[in-house]
Amino acid sequence: MPKPAIGFIGLGLMGSAMVGRLQSLDYPLTVIANRSRQNVDAAVARGAVEVGTARELAERSDIVMLCVDTSATVESRMLGADGVIAGLKEGAMVIDFGTSLPGSTKRLGGDVEAKGGRYMDAPLGRTPSHAVEGKLNIMAAGAEADFAKAEPVFKDLGENVFHVGALGAGHTLKLINNFFGMTVACAMSEAFAMADKADLPRQQLYDVMSAGPLKSGMMEFVKANAVNGDPNQLAFTIANARKDVGYYAAMADDLDVPSLMSPAAKQALGLAKAQGWGDKMVSEMVDFMADTFKRGGS
Repeated sequence: MPKPAIGFIGLGLMGSAMVGRLQSLDYPLTVIANRSRQNVDAAVARGAVEVGTARELAERSDIVMLCVDTSATVESRMLGADGVIAGLKEGAMVIDFGTSLPGSTKRLGGDVEAKGGRYMDAPLGRTPSHAVEGKLNIMAAGAEADFAKAEPVFKDLGENVFHVGALGAGHTLKLINNFFGMTVACAMSEAFAMADKADLPRQQLYDVMSAGPLKSGMMEFVKANAVNGDPNQLAFTIANARKDVGYYAAMADDLDVPSLMSPAAKQALGLAKAQGWGDKMVSEMVDFMADTFKRGGS
């Protein structure tokens, strides 16, 4: 069976790794520059076709994939005269692999369906290195028939592929997941920074805490920077973390309930971003907090 033609928008850290994986499996690829010119050039050198607009990309594609930073960016690529929807072929599918607001996802799904296409949200877990190996975690949401059609492609990209429900359920689940993960990361970062302030060795704190029920993968990511000086075990920026926790809080507002736990993580990540740490990795919140404590919390 011939493989579907893929149009990919968003060749950042994760997106470029996914494109490389798809190209290694001989999927025909069309790409468009979003921000990462170098990654687009690399994809073209491997055989991808570059076009100038999202509309042209959609006209060439059976499946359009987006892996971009915000709902606003998704909407800017999907809507308008040069957007994906304008060029969408009858029966084509659009998959948003990013972390978007569920309300926006559902609205775009209606617009895509009105054009004769299908829409899925499929946010990702794990890191770009897992994407290279085809070992992502994929939380796919949409109609059962759409999932069945896309599942072979998902399985070429992911080791653990879940169908989590109707359109929007993937983004809802991912926001809950990231709220929890970023809250843990911020708490663990503060724990290490507080240990510094109390003249307690970080390694000792880790040894004791990791021997009990607090041990987790997120603890290991933060410890990799705090103790071993490697911030890249979790390739996820502070700016993206702040965005996701903010989206989680907005989702809670849409559901008309208060988020009791997210404000602290949102504030900590927001302060770090405001002070120029946005492009650093989440595990570097340890360094931000330690520096803040040294300055007396100012």
